[in-house]
Amino acid sequence: MTMIRRFVPLCLLLAIGLSAQQEIRIRISDGVSMIPVAFPAVTYSSQSAVKEESVRKDIETTLWNDLEFSRVFRMIPQAHYRYIRTFDPRNIEFRDWESIQANILISCQVEMPEAQRIVMSFRVYDVRNGGRFIFGRNFGGKREFARLIAHRAADEMMSQFGEMPLFTSKVVFVSNRDGNEEIYMMDYDGGRQRRITINTWMDVLPSWSRDHEKILFTSYRNNNPDLILFHLYTGKTEFLSTRRANYCADWAPDGNRIVYTSTKSGNAELYIRDMDTGREHRLTFNRVIDTTPNWSPSGREIAFTSARTGTPQIYIMDAEGTNVRRLTTEGNYHDSPEWSPDGTRILFVSRIENRFDIYTYNVRANTITKLTENAGRNENPSWSPDGRHIVFTSNRGGTYQLYVMDYDGANLKRLTSKGENKMPKWQKFTHRRFDN
Repeated sequence: MTMIRRFVPLCLLLAIGLSAQQEIRIRISDGVSMIPVAFPAVTYSSQSAVKEESVRKDIETTLWNDLEFSRVFRMIPQAHYRYIRTFDPRNIEFRDWESIQANILISCQVEMPEAQRIVMSFRVYDVRNGGRFIFGRNFGGKREFARLIAHRAADEMMSQFGEMPLFTSKVVFVSNRDGNEEIYMMDYDGGRQRRITINTWMDVLPSWSRDHEKILFTSYRNNNPDLILFHLYTGKTEFLSTRRANYCADWAPDGNRIVYTSTKSGNAELYIRDMDTGREHRLTFNRVIDTTPNWSPSGREIAFTSARTGTPQIYIMDAEGTNVRRLTTEGNYHDSPEWSPDGTRILFVSRIENRFDIYTYNVRANTITKLTENAGRNENPSWSPDGRHIVFTSNRGGTYQLYVMDYDGANLKRLTSKGENKMPKWQKFTHRRFDN
């Protein structure tokens, strides 16, 4: 299985080996300038009984990195701050900050009334309008949640500026770091990586439920690729489909249905399952492979991979299985489609001369853009909740690891390093919310 995996993505591998042969609207601001933000060093309030430097630094670094990652805000370099007076949160000289081209100023103070408790005061001002107060909020929690407190503050910043919260979102993925392939979860930036499934079997291809409380994945615990539903908060496990191979599940935006691939009929076909009643119906009827289904944000369409023309290509059909049309027309291998949260773009993987790269298809403009440049195998792309970023798998460094990049391929960053890691899925939000 491992040797074959080097050449064929797992969803197609399963099919080949076992067969007969509320919609989100976001603003991706192309060409629009980001908002310049000044963020002086986080300080301890005079009321703080405990002053632990590592706590202050964790909050400051996490909050800075979040806002810099956003592509909504542009952080004014701290080196510019030395040209103006030292920041005093009790007497802010807004003209100083305007002189270094800041539009927004953040004031952040931390108080530790006791060793294991944090209270963070977060205040935001409009520099260009004489220091007008925009909003403020206090965040509290245990010392161990310092990074989460900072993520929540960054999410609040996004919400106040009319953007989708991002920084408390999670990514599930597959890792073999503890001996066999199992499901793991991490923060969007690679922090707090922890194991979700604990057994001696292979668990792969995770997918989030829309309420973020459950994960669908394929497990070999009974020596067969079964589709399993795992409840994160209770640990309860349900077997959903166990006849032959079952994999590549995706949850509908309404949260009540899933679409997945199964060879229960003898060939890899797509099925829809009602999660409340357990009733299923088959969507595709072919003698070739149909796999990797992905629901559109509207819930009205499904993108998928099919070999019905002889090679794997990307198709779109209505959610009832009708009105099938081919999306990719050039090349002989395309796979892993995923709609952007606003429904305007579709990610997919293409193989050209045995090199796997990630592309986006613009639904409105009918154009294709290449995002990765032949550096190893680049696979398993998944959109961020706001559609500005993409997490994916690559072996460009010699082993399979997870990377994140902006929607246009810029600002590449590696997220994992221990063992081999692949098949990431980013949470999708169906409304504005904060996640634990």
